[in-house]
Amino acid sequence: MGHTPYGYTIQNGCALIDEEKADKIRKLYDNYLSGMALNKAAAEAGIETYHSTAKRLMENPHYLGDDFYPAIIDRETYDKAAEERLRRAGKLGRLDRKKAAKPAVIPTRFHFAEAETEYEDPRLQAEYLYSLIESEVS
Repeated sequence: MGHTPYGYTIQNGCALIDEEKADKIRKLYDNYLSGMALNKAAAEAGIETYHSTAKRLMENPHYLGDDFYPAIIDRETYDKAAEERLRRAGKLGRLDRKKAAKPAVIPTRFHFAEAETEYEDPRLQAEYLYSLIESEVS
């Protein structure tokens, strides 16, 4: 199994709520919905973390409950927090940000070993020449 989400513990192969940490998760949601910034909401809830980690905590669907994890928060709270994150991101102009895709670098220069054989068949000759590539030149 992978990483156990904050607020849970695994005992005998079953996920159980760690009430102390689960209360911090609930407080995180309450603080955020009351208007606090993510990192401030987390700190006030007793979770020492960064802004992005607090955001990931709040986006964790396991807190709603699933086949393995019991619910820590209700759907309404989860959805309100998601709407509030979108609202705040929109006010800050962060909804239309797209990372520019880096163009793929295609090597165009190679170092070949000396060819010792010539084939009549162009396909075989090409395969042979490709097999002689020793390195790409940067």
